[in-house]
Amino acid sequence: MKPKHQRLAITLTALVALIGAALLAASALREEASYFYTPTTLAETKPPAGKAVRLGGMVQAGSVKRAADGLSVAFTVRDQKAEQKVVYKGITPDLFREGSGVVADGALRADGVFAAETLLAKHDENYVPRELKDIDMKAAEHSKDTLAE
Repeated sequence: MKPKHQRLAITLTALVALIGAALLAASALREEASYFYTPTTLAETKPPAGKAVRLGGMVQAGSVKRAADGLSVAFTVRDQKAEQKVVYKGITPDLFREGSGVVADGALRADGVFAAETLLAKHDENYVPRELKDIDMKAAEHSKDTLAE
């Protein structure tokens, strides 16, 4: 085989391998992608049970119920229009409180309850995710643990 044909064969093989690797990576990322939902968008889109999603909103006042085991907690996340029941088993973040912002990674169960695998609480008094910027913070409990000004 001539050197010119060898270079062409190597170039084509490398190109096919590169395209294959890119398609494989894109497929893996698509399966692992976690989309952000508010309770309203979660109710509207109804993702399939078991699909990894990220739910964000405010922890509704009076909704946090801790189990006797000390690790399980059930609460309601709300936005302006909707509410979503959430269950979580694990140690909650120090900043997790009623009336504060929370982002939960997990999946919707078949019974409509969101099963969280991780919880993230707000990181300072002024932070509000852009998806939640229109929530009436004055309606939340007025304390240092809310996003109300």
